[in-house]
Amino acid sequence: MNHNGNSYYRIRALREDRDLTQKNIATILNMSQTGYSKYETGENDIPTRILIELAKFYNTSVDYLLEITDEVKPYKRKKKSQ
Repeated sequence: MNHNGNSYYRIRALREDRDLTQKNIATILNMSQTGYSKYETGENDIPTRILIELAKFYNTSVDYLLEITDEVKPYKRKKKSQ
């Protein structure tokens, strides 16, 4: 479901559900609060690297963040090769 043309509605909802501020998440992502805010409003597209970091942080999938699926539980992660 697209919320007011904003395909990134879920990153805001996940953040707010955890009582975190945009500044909290921006710090985790090593970026400015203003830059992060533009992701939540849909003003800027979220780079793949950031989507992956957010999915890991929220323990969900990129597909869930992008509203491709309604399944919150993440996919089983691949084990890294040594």
